[in-house]
Amino acid sequence: MYRFSRAIYRELAPYVLESRSDSGRESSHEQVLRECEAAVRRLATDRHYFAKPARTLFCDIRGYFPMSAQAGVRRVVDHYITLAQRFLAENPVAAYASVCDEPPTCRATTRKGATCQRVPLPHNGYCPSHQHLADTEHGERLAAA
Repeated sequence: MYRFSRAIYRELAPYVLESRSDSGRESSHEQVLRECEAAVRRLATDRHYFAKPARTLFCDIRGYFPMSAQAGVRRVVDHYITLAQRFLAENPVAAYASVCDEPPTCRATTRKGATCQRVPLPHNGYCPSHQHLADTEHGERLAAA
């Protein structure tokens, strides 16, 4: 998954504004790379609760670019986040494993309050035992709309 964040950074690196020389602070390039990696990590580990990853990443990094490059930055972010989401939809377990050392777990909790340790289904993040919770979430979204 980090190949997507690195690809975003590689395309945007020439346009990053140079940081002012503050000793002890990360450079602008390091901060942009860190933000890209954080967005991709969250996309892989928490995609069901990450509603607009491209917009979030763009808002996080837009201050590191001149106004003349903002539209290009948005296009690059949209493109690579869309590719990452497509890869994640096709390979959810592999994408999660590339970011974390442990396998993905179900989003539900047990009666005792611990997280369910079963492997979730790729399309909703719940294991077969907690599948009914995904249907409940879908109904609540329709009711709210």
